[in-house]
Amino acid sequence: MTHGNGGDLLAQILIDNGVDTAFGIVSVHNLPLVEAIAARLRFVPVRHEAAAVNAADGYARARGGLGVAITSTGTGAGNAAGSLVEALTAGSRVLHVTGQIDSPYLGQGRGVIHETRDQLGMLTAVSKHAATIFSVAAAEDVLRRAVREALSLPSGPSSVEWPIDLQYARHDVVARAPEVPAPVPPPDEDALARAAELIASARRPVIWAGGGAVDARDEVRELAERLQAPVFTSNSGRGTLPEDHPLVVGNFATAAEDLLAGADLLISVGTHFRSNETKHYHLALPARHIQIDVDPAALGRVHPATVGIAGEAAVVLRRLRGGSGDPEWRARAVATRSAVRSRLREAIGPYGEICDAMRAGLPRESVIARDVTIPSSQWGNRLLDIFDPRTNLFPVGGGIGQGLATGIGAALSGRDAPTLVMAGDGGLAVHLGELGTLAQEKPWLVLVIFNDGGYGVLRNMQDHHGGARAGVDLYTPDFSRLAQSLDLPYQLVSKPSLFAEALEKAVAQHGPSVIEVDVTALDPAPRPFVPPVPVPRED
Repeated sequence: MTHGNGGDLLAQILIDNGVDTAFGIVSVHNLPLVEAIAARLRFVPVRHEAAAVNAADGYARARGGLGVAITSTGTGAGNAAGSLVEALTAGSRVLHVTGQIDSPYLGQGRGVIHETRDQLGMLTAVSKHAATIFSVAAAEDVLRRAVREALSLPSGPSSVEWPIDLQYARHDVVARAPEVPAPVPPPDEDALARAAELIASARRPVIWAGGGAVDARDEVRELAERLQAPVFTSNSGRGTLPEDHPLVVGNFATAAEDLLAGADLLISVGTHFRSNETKHYHLALPARHIQIDVDPAALGRVHPATVGIAGEAAVVLRRLRGGSGDPEWRARAVATRSAVRSRLREAIGPYGEICDAMRAGLPRESVIARDVTIPSSQWGNRLLDIFDPRTNLFPVGGGIGQGLATGIGAALSGRDAPTLVMAGDGGLAVHLGELGTLAQEKPWLVLVIFNDGGYGVLRNMQDHHGGARAGVDLYTPDFSRLAQSLDLPYQLVSKPSLFAEALEKAVAQHGPSVIEVDVTALDPAPRPFVPPVPVPRED
């Protein structure tokens, strides 16, 4: 046993749980934490608290373990809240440790610097688990429980607020075994039996794999190949089965309604049928439905489940035996896979060449982090093949501006491959300061900026629905001079045919690099992308 302050305790807990990097912003209300982490691990000083959580989120998703964000109290914790919403939506394993004012003044409303009313209530609303450290004696238990909660299924962010006087206090520091996630109850035997009956009688089954399927890759593959079943995915489930597999239709459910209409059984694995992936819940799905989810509350919540099975996806799928494939159904799946991709290629025009060059220029194990921008939403989330779910990063909650920080976190997660970030100029402006983090930390990361002078997704939406343009046209910086000011290698692409060479040069840097795609210089896409968001109209 050794002794130290609270920061030493936190650093030891992170080391115990395989964490080598934490992200955050130093403050008078977290100084002991940052100093201790920087002394024993890698501390990455991002430029905004929201980016700290996004980077921890990207680190966790790409690495498959725990990501850590350190913020200050009050405004700092509030800044982190939006990104905690994203981590909560995605089920990311993030530990968020934030400062708090001196414990004797908690809840008194004295106006202590950085004080806010009911910070714990705010953190509870945006986290899977939230807690306060009220004493030195309780600190280790509170922190280790927060780690367990973040790791336990259904996973999600844990937030801990820690008064500054208790951070500075003397703590016992002991190395311990990693935290063990809470066990998931075994699946119900009767439900498994009823599911087996449905599978045995099905002739045209389809599988829909969501984020809850990514740790059951072998089991999803075995089931799909045994049943010769087409595999749809949510955005979060992409790569569960590599997207060059002939049975993977992918994130194209709304473009493959004929195939869904012909199916006689839907097997969903860890997906919540989100509104943007189901035509705002108007997509027709097979009536017979086996739903597998680790969260019992999810069963039947969106689409009625004929049989709902609560449990870990891999465990449940290994128990679902029986059934056989139909070669004609397989052939229809393969044909649909080809058709939906061909139609999207026609819709995106010149961007097809950029998409192909992007995939060809990156190793299969490269993380591809995509912010909310037209190229991501229209083709990056569908046509750009993903081969491993841990390389697939996208803001599931739909928040703009999170891509760069998420990509930085992924790039620092220990992968020996370049990370690529797709961002628009509008989204990048939300956290433009993280270009400083990129320049300072020097990860192997290629930032591709699609510059159309504003919020292209919303501009298209206003044009499509007949509204006047408002708030979508933005003053955009000169990215060449901005990159130069940060000593970041920069290239401008004004033709699709130039992208492959630019990417090759950027990847060869083995460090940070910026490629700007001048969208205004490209031929417009034949079919402008309009997000699938319902807009009420008056008759």
